[in-house]
Amino acid sequence: MKVYLDNAATTALDQEVIDAMLPVMEFKFGNPSSIHSYGREARTLIEASRKTVANLLNVSPAEIFFTSCGTEANNMAIRCSVRDLGIKHVISSRIEHHAVEHTLEQMENEGIIKLSYVDIDSQGHVDLDHLDELLVNNERSLVSLMHANNEIGTLLPIKKVGELCQKYNAVFHSDTVQTMAHYVHDLRKLNVHFVNCSAHKFHGPKGIGFIYINSAIKIHPFIFGGSQERNMRGGTENIYGIVGLAKAMEIAYKNLDKDMEHIKGLKFYMMEQLKEAIPRVKFNGDVENGLYTVLNVSFPPSDISEMLLFNLDIEGIAASGGSACSSGSDIGSHVLSGVGADPNRPAVRFSFSKYNTKEEIDYTVSKLKELFPVKALY
Repeated sequence: MKVYLDNAATTALDQEVIDAMLPVMEFKFGNPSSIHSYGREARTLIEASRKTVANLLNVSPAEIFFTSCGTEANNMAIRCSVRDLGIKHVISSRIEHHAVEHTLEQMENEGIIKLSYVDIDSQGHVDLDHLDELLVNNERSLVSLMHANNEIGTLLPIKKVGELCQKYNAVFHSDTVQTMAHYVHDLRKLNVHFVNCSAHKFHGPKGIGFIYINSAIKIHPFIFGGSQERNMRGGTENIYGIVGLAKAMEIAYKNLDKDMEHIKGLKFYMMEQLKEAIPRVKFNGDVENGLYTVLNVSFPPSDISEMLLFNLDIEGIAASGGSACSSGSDIGSHVLSGVGADPNRPAVRFSFSKYNTKEEIDYTVSKLKELFPVKALY
């Protein structure tokens, strides 16, 4: 049996998304910047997709800019804010995705910014009182805090953080890659200036994403070289990727309640089955109130710890040890270290999609039980 439980890394393409993309790949090959009919057809598809995304987020199409991925969008939000908005101080956390963490560390090393880290608790929750202190004691700041942690799933109270940023005239960027199209984002009700998206996190294609830039914010391009995306991002547009993103997002919103109930059910079912099967198993992050697609599990110390993911793979089970962006590296998870998880316990991130089943969970738990027999844990 093959079981895919690494959906926080990437998801399978929805067949409806493939069906929407194929005619574009085959017939709509014009350059969107060309003035002839082939170009105009391509441009029409892009703008229709932009309108779809904007309507789902309750924003203006003029506030949506297509990018290659969420990482590019994160870099754009951070670097352009500092460059164009007079930002000298950035507040973040020590458990951000590397797209944010490494960008900020590089800018600090270059002497471009002063970087502060807000305190977090053992579940990864941001200390809002400490955030208030950092905002009041520094000049105008950029706050960059992700909506849901990609490894442990802990959610940021994004509305409260936005209100604090508004109080101190701070710019607010939230990495929403893990939550986009998994929750309803009504951006008109949030005081957020930048959010981002990668389509492959919700059954869309790889190599396409977007950044939302609040119309109150005026920045210059991050990538130069052309007038694409209303002079905000140089480079010929990924037309079929854009169409696929919009279609995947449309499907996700249409079925959001049903899919959420199904996926959440699988997550809590797996938690209960693991607690029964493996004594001393622990869960990382706020599992009760966190991102419903992610379950981060710390297993008891064992002589198979270093080979756990390999052993699962042999049994046909795909999962990851922390962030997928770190898979295969010898460096431990900075997120688990940041929340004080026991380094002696092997941790696995299981992440679910609408395509997973209870039978797959049963199979996975049965194989884990074989790897952690009860008699060997005492």
